[in-house]
Amino acid sequence: MTATHDTTALPGRPPVVDRATWQAARDDLLVREKAHTREGDAIAAARRRLPMVEFDGGTPVVGPDGPVPFTDLFQGRDELLVYKHMWHDGAPFEGQCEGCTVSAWHMKDAAYLNARGVSFAILTEGPWAEVPPFLDFMGYTQPWYSVRGLDEPIGGEMGHITCYLRDGDRTFLTYDTTGRGTEQLSGSFALLDLTVYGRGEAWQDVPDGWPEGNHPCWYWRSDANGVNGWGPASRPVPQWTRPGAAPVDPATADAHHH
Repeated sequence: MTATHDTTALPGRPPVVDRATWQAARDDLLVREKAHTREGDAIAAARRRLPMVEFDGGTPVVGPDGPVPFTDLFQGRDELLVYKHMWHDGAPFEGQCEGCTVSAWHMKDAAYLNARGVSFAILTEGPWAEVPPFLDFMGYTQPWYSVRGLDEPIGGEMGHITCYLRDGDRTFLTYDTTGRGTEQLSGSFALLDLTVYGRGEAWQDVPDGWPEGNHPCWYWRSDANGVNGWGPASRPVPQWTRPGAAPVDPATADAHHH
């Protein structure tokens, strides 16, 4: 005999059912998931068919070895993917963009991109002199370059993923996205979307009686006690894992950026 359960015994949680009932509901959702996957494949196919724009790959960008031509970022490969990291001049480490931290932190290793023949770099609008101390503090090892003062498609607006193609000495812009398009760099978002409460943000579509969501990105910063929030004594959460991270003095806090 199948055990019955009081589905109202766990308020704010999914109903409790037997395994067969769960499997039937899971199978129904799987049909939609497979359709979503196939549509994603179709969009990727259309993305591969976009035209491209040629630009001057000899434009200098600034890195640890000083100015180098943009083509150096390809590292001899034919494809390059970059993330464009916002920068707030003169801000302390905790005052740098928490949204860009999400992307950069998730991409500390590009081994599989490199194995496929795609190089990866992070571009920032910040002055190069301010960048190396930040990279040392964060423990970042991927190549960073300053594109301060440069126009698109090398510089321009930050907070973007941009893709380039090289054909000998010629360089081309092939793709660019921003906003939620940059979530593809950050696997945590997709994993959170698999969990029952998702991202815990107020915009999500959830059943009645579910825990009330917070403002978007509420868990991207926390204080020294691990309390999530964007208060003046907070840091982007990965910074608390770094040696030397200290409580933030609210009197010196910089404005929050997203």
